[in-house]
Amino acid sequence: MDFWQRYRAIDARDTRFDGQFFTAVRTTGIYCRPSCPARTPKASNVTFYETSAAAHDAGYRACKRCLPEAVPGTPAWNVRQDVAARAMRLINDGVVNRDGVDGLAARLGYSSRQLNRILSHELGAGPLSLARAGRAQTARTLLVSTSMKLADVAFAAGFSSVRQFNETMAEVFDMTPSALRAASRPKTSGGATALTLSLPYREPFHPGIFTFLSVRAIPGIESGTATSYARMLALPHGDARFRVEYDAVTPGRPLTLTIGAVDLRDLPALLSRVRRLFDVDADPVAIDTTLAADARLATAVAEAPGIRMPGALDPGEMLIRAMVGQQVTVAAARTALTRLSAVGRSSQSPGEGLEHMFPTAAEIAADGHALVRGPRKRAEALRAAAAALADGSLDFGYGDDVDSLAAKLLPLPGVGPWTAGYLAMRVLGAPDVFLGNDAAVRNGVKALAVPTPATASSPGGTASPDFREVSPWRSYATMHLWRAAAQPRTRAGNVPIKNSVAASV
Repeated sequence: MDFWQRYRAIDARDTRFDGQFFTAVRTTGIYCRPSCPARTPKASNVTFYETSAAAHDAGYRACKRCLPEAVPGTPAWNVRQDVAARAMRLINDGVVNRDGVDGLAARLGYSSRQLNRILSHELGAGPLSLARAGRAQTARTLLVSTSMKLADVAFAAGFSSVRQFNETMAEVFDMTPSALRAASRPKTSGGATALTLSLPYREPFHPGIFTFLSVRAIPGIESGTATSYARMLALPHGDARFRVEYDAVTPGRPLTLTIGAVDLRDLPALLSRVRRLFDVDADPVAIDTTLAADARLATAVAEAPGIRMPGALDPGEMLIRAMVGQQVTVAAARTALTRLSAVGRSSQSPGEGLEHMFPTAAEIAADGHALVRGPRKRAEALRAAAAALADGSLDFGYGDDVDSLAAKLLPLPGVGPWTAGYLAMRVLGAPDVFLGNDAAVRNGVKALAVPTPATASSPGGTASPDFREVSPWRSYATMHLWRAAAQPRTRAGNVPIKNSVAASV
């Protein structure tokens, strides 16, 4: 977007752009979200920033009226696959808090100096400032949503000291932590460690993602319904347990995260991963507008506006789940994964019927692969992948791009383009992946039953089989096709499509 496109967005107070850029006003010294209800400033007084960290570094304070930190993040970090986007995914996952800037730079293959120069040029702030902005945002969320002690908030958000916490909050928000809390009504947690937080998102939001996760849930490790999902998850400092619930009846249709157990040092990483899991930073209006322009998808989009693409809570686990789920039905994959989960350890923080952890790569390589039924080559491929994850020879994650991820995965036995593409969707949030050789995708195309390809929008009048017309949102087209394939009803005289199609787990 250029300056005037952004200016028109703030003049219209378009909430869709909240979190995608920030508006700083020189005459007031503050920065706002695009939908701030204050009077639209003169264009000559406005500077737009890609990140709140850039606004901080330029000397601006957060607006107390519109609370620019309390918004969804930008989808750009998934749409873009450059170094800046990869760095932001890792920063959001807490890498700077855990490993410092040197650790972040090493993961990306750059020196600290090079990385600082790249991020400063692309995003207007270096890695330390970007991580600091993330800490401030997490701290504000905890202050206004929980009754945690201020010192606990400081360390949970990633600050190294209470003094640093106080100074940062005063500089960013022009308010002390106590004043920020006093301006809100924090919820009282139901237990000593329980936290309840709201996950902001851009509307519309289709709750079908809960069903997607529920039918793939492994008993004892995760559970789900049409409007809720609960999970045990291993994080760097310990086990975490959380639940996400969607309330379509309450005004605002809140998406609520309840954390039953977590080491406070892991809280930023947990928040980031849950947000990625539910794709809350997506821009559904932009996605749906593009998809609906294709006649093959128009009806599907109208039936399920705001569909989300599930992310991955753990990259290594997602590889194992994808390999087990290749060329089998969802139900069969779930059965196989349930059998495999027997080698996982018991949770350190059990509760709500969740008592076990997903097996580690080392556990799968040692004993778990023998529990996988079917061709011997499949079990051997699973053992080889798990062994590579366990010894570190295979290392991939949120900091990869689509090409580097494929380069790491495709040499593995039993891993082909489908698996690499699926991991790009789930782990990286890559929005433009189309799994054309997926059986459920093919069934979904048949289920949509568009009369003729020529009715679909394309420059030549003939629709392409890989849906390139809806680029860069083909991953979301894939989600619609999977959903269409799973519908137990007929479309335009087609036979019913069973729910047990070979969709991925």
